[in-house]
Amino acid sequence: MKNEKGFTLIEMMIVLLVISILLIITVPNVTKHNATINTKGCEAFIKMVEGQVQAYNIENGKLPASLSELVTADYLKTDETKCPDGRDISISAEGAVIVGAKPASSQ
Repeated sequence: MKNEKGFTLIEMMIVLLVISILLIITVPNVTKHNATINTKGCEAFIKMVEGQVQAYNIENGKLPASLSELVTADYLKTDETKCPDGRDISISAEGAVIVGAKPASSQ
């Protein structure tokens, strides 16, 4: 008989047990901090849009009238008009990025 090397069923079960324990510890922590993650994501998105507004202003010599103007000029993609948490954003006349209220379904 050949001496075949491989993992035994017991070794595989131990590895699966360790992975399961790590998942049991990790998943609740991630879901618990979901609101914080969405808030931080929205803050970062707003900073990115503010940077695009400034770039548009520098290149065109005027502030964009709306987000659609940034999309048309290829400063934003068409799916980049809302925060990751679903809140709408808009641009004021002074060029500031304004965040709307959270949608009723996510409150």
